[in-house]
Amino acid sequence: MTASRKITLTLNGESVSGEAPARMLLVDYLRDVLDKTGTHVGCEHGVCGACTVIVDGFAARSCLMFAAQADGAEVRTVEGLADQDGLHPLQKLFSEHRALQCGFCTPGMLMTAIDLVESSESLNEEEIRVGMSAALCRCTGYEGIINAVKAYAEQVHGKPPENRGGNV
Repeated sequence: MTASRKITLTLNGESVSGEAPARMLLVDYLRDVLDKTGTHVGCEHGVCGACTVIVDGFAARSCLMFAAQADGAEVRTVEGLADQDGLHPLQKLFSEHRALQCGFCTPGMLMTAIDLVESSESLNEEEIRVGMSAALCRCTGYEGIINAVKAYAEQVHGKPPENRGGNV
């Protein structure tokens, strides 16, 4: 018999509690117990980034983290981006810049970009390209994604990302 553990966390601003087997992954807990299916299961090795969520202010691969490790943590998923006024500005920019194709990588891309932009005081284009390379997309070729993240960085930081030359 697998031991279960009571877990309480703040999910998208709301306190939630539930039981999870000791070895249940956070991605499975979010999807199967808390019904937050926006977080996708991709490679299950932490490589693709589809399962990226924000845990205590930092991007984390929920397929590499046990649910029990999130006990007491603040977790933000893609469902926590939109509010009563509508889509998050980054979600709107993904649409405007054609950064959406099949949508499988989109939640992880959004959460990776949120962490990248909101945890920095300013970014240049190269830093955005390197930071976004942490999440894989098989459809778009990344230009729409990079352009959306650049536009979001400009909104957040009040100035466009610098292009200091170089190609990444």
